[in-house]
Amino acid sequence: MADPMRIRAQATGDKATVRVLMAHEMESGQRKDSAGNLVPAWFISEVSATLNGKVVMTAEWGPAVSKNPFLQFTIKGAKAGDKVGVSWKDSKGESRSDEATVS
Repeated sequence: MADPMRIRAQATGDKATVRVLMAHEMESGQRKDSAGNLVPAWFISEVSATLNGKVVMTAEWGPAVSKNPFLQFTIKGAKAGDKVGVSWKDSKGESRSDEATVS
């Protein structure tokens, strides 16, 4: 399983800014290894975020996203103490979910 995501969620007024750093190699399928063979594509294809269990954001990514991607978004109606969850699924079927508390 992949390394944990680093999630920070900070409330300001009636919204929260969420910052997520995901650990993933994100291979595009176009790079060659030292022997000249193509490295197979392997990338995060689906990302979703929840606030207290309710889906607030979904995204579909492709091979053009960089290694160890950073994602930032704002959630309206979030307040300190709420739980923000982020999960992803990659092109090999692996997945990761992590959670943070809004501060």
